[in-house]
Amino acid sequence: MRFRDGQWLVAEGMRVEYAEEVYRITETPSGKGLSLLCPTRKIMTRGDVLNLATISIDIEPAFDGCLSVSTTHWQGAVQRGPDFDLFPAGQPDVPSQVAKSEKGTTISAGSLSATISSKPHEFDISFHSTDNKKQLTTLLNRSIGFAYSPATSNPMQTADMRNLKHYIFTQTTLGVGESVHGLGERFGAFNKVGQKVDLWNSDGGTSSDQAYKNISFWMSSKGYGIFIDTPERVELEIGSERCCRVQTSVEGQRLKWYIIYGPSPREILQKYSILTGKPGNVPSWSFGLWLSTSFTTSYDENTVNSFLDGMKARDIPVEVFHFDCFWLKAFQWCDFVFDDDMFPDPKGQIARLKANGTVKKVCVWTNPYLGQASPVFAEAVAKGYLLKRKNGDIFQWDMWQTGMGIVDFTNPAACDWFVSCLEKLFDIGVDCIKTDFGERIPSEDVQWFDPAVDPKKMHNFYAFIYNKLVYETLQKRFGANEAVLFARTATAGTQRFPLTWGGDCESTPEAMAESIRGGLSLGLSGFSFWSVDIGGFEGYPEPWIYKRWVAFGLLCSHSRLHGSNSYRVPWTVDNDDASAEGCSATLAAWTHLKARLMPYLFSQAQEAVKNGIPLSLRAMCIEFPDDPTAWTLDRQFMVGDSLLVAPIFEETGTVEFYLPKGRWTNFFTGEAKSGPAWFTETHTFATLPLYVRENTLLVLGKPGEKRTVYDYVKDVEVRSYFAVDGARASLVDSTGKEVGTLQVKDGQLSGKEVLMGNYVITVASE
Repeated sequence: MRFRDGQWLVAEGMRVEYAEEVYRITETPSGKGLSLLCPTRKIMTRGDVLNLATISIDIEPAFDGCLSVSTTHWQGAVQRGPDFDLFPAGQPDVPSQVAKSEKGTTISAGSLSATISSKPHEFDISFHSTDNKKQLTTLLNRSIGFAYSPATSNPMQTADMRNLKHYIFTQTTLGVGESVHGLGERFGAFNKVGQKVDLWNSDGGTSSDQAYKNISFWMSSKGYGIFIDTPERVELEIGSERCCRVQTSVEGQRLKWYIIYGPSPREILQKYSILTGKPGNVPSWSFGLWLSTSFTTSYDENTVNSFLDGMKARDIPVEVFHFDCFWLKAFQWCDFVFDDDMFPDPKGQIARLKANGTVKKVCVWTNPYLGQASPVFAEAVAKGYLLKRKNGDIFQWDMWQTGMGIVDFTNPAACDWFVSCLEKLFDIGVDCIKTDFGERIPSEDVQWFDPAVDPKKMHNFYAFIYNKLVYETLQKRFGANEAVLFARTATAGTQRFPLTWGGDCESTPEAMAESIRGGLSLGLSGFSFWSVDIGGFEGYPEPWIYKRWVAFGLLCSHSRLHGSNSYRVPWTVDNDDASAEGCSATLAAWTHLKARLMPYLFSQAQEAVKNGIPLSLRAMCIEFPDDPTAWTLDRQFMVGDSLLVAPIFEETGTVEFYLPKGRWTNFFTGEAKSGPAWFTETHTFATLPLYVRENTLLVLGKPGEKRTVYDYVKDVEVRSYFAVDGARASLVDSTGKEVGTLQVKDGQLSGKEVLMGNYVITVASE
């Protein structure tokens, strides 16, 4: 939302008022913070306080390194939910420290402070490290205010607000060269400076400015992050209205955000996870290859068997088989009942799949909508399970499913019904759930079962309650660390219910690059686990694109083959090319490599959850925050702490990538290179730039290992890459429990007593 026309003029149709000075500072009602009374004109005489709006700004410590900033115009406005579920593990204690000096009044929360300037008739609030070594950002003149649209000319007009929109906004300063990242799974430019971003969940694909997963958190290259504490629509002008400021605005009377001081990206994300929750754990089996039927393809039990038998014959292990939409009867999505014409014996079919060893787990597609052609639609209407319009009608439209209704998760009975449907699926052998959709939730002309909720806030927040319900149902059935979703929509806090995938992308190299940018941005928004439709969702991928996408997709934390109107089994892509360069051989090779990487991947997954950081895709700036180039890299990523991956987008196999400072070793050839430097390489389909960071102890499964779940300390290979004293590798079992640590001490490798069987230790050489 833009409130100005250039630097000098107010935008047409807007009336804007700003906090012009800090007139008075008092304690907040909690007694822990400072409340600033800020009039919208400078107070020079006693008469200036009349017929005047003021803005209240409350600054309070949240925990060490985090302050909250609440801005309010009219404090009598009703505060409707839903609200984000903050501090799910409890809020840490932090003493409030307030000090006064010639410069002003300073409030501190451990390592982070805010100083309100003491200069008369001035508005200046600076955020900085408590030791004053790091200046972060500032609220300067005309940086906090509110606006009316259409513009009012007389205060009496605000007696009737029914036809007036009221916005409140803040503008934090952007420093020279500062970049902004995150804000969910965004597919545009990695650095958000210069962009207008609306945080409003939408089903817009991967080639637009819309996003399935809008997360109201962003990170600055200057060492801080900002979390905007509301699930309603938030509009950001990131150096796009005023080039030197990030403007945040909402329609309403209040705006609250938290500023988090790192200073490193790791610390920022770790502290952000205190606010909104740490990512949930995922089981080791979920890291294996997932194979989908694809979306609009026709399939039955014979089709499924042919896929799995074909994969087995080509030496491609499949861990999870996914039944996409048409496991359900047409027009009846989603009533949780297998189409008996195509699947007369779903329980028996699933049992047979698992018994013959072609697959270990089964997933099915669901969504929170119900087509009126389903026999259960009338029951759901009668029992009040569906969202209503204000006149009492069921909210229906013909988007997606004919006469579709939306499950109202503010109704406890509707939640119980939805859970009962899931449990029936578990009873027949389903192990995990793809929670599709949840973005197109109406915000106008709707009445929720809970009358206290704000429909505009419910639009984004629906993703949280939808995925939370399914995830916790899975946990109850299978165990706390055995639950897995495959979700498309998310909001802040949804990282607690893994995992998510990147939505509908085209089968092009450009779309693969878009997906990578989306995964990187989501990782910088607190999500540890992420996947993508390997080969692209829309269209028919060329064999070379499919194979390059396979290499990228098997180095994401989770890996799924999925398409729209065409299958993604490899032999359908290249007419069953049986050569070493064919799609089948390429998929087999990368699936086997991921299996070998499991001791490293699953150990790193535990650290990712603990610290609230991405496993893969991990942006380079997380590992190399002091390298300015790392903040610009959007075509490569880290997998955990030690592996660098640069996907290939050219049919020729040529790729340009960057290695930060230090020695890096090619995983495949053992060749070492030194950074910081850019490199260009050309690769076959069996390789890509996969480089191991120096000072790494990399634990791998034995050569030829093809399983996802096995003993991660037995018959392993330990590779030492220029490891010096202090280098370490945590060893975990297939449940994620730490069983030991390898560490270099006095030039020797300690902790080997945990290793079992015929383990091998190799040392990289110059």
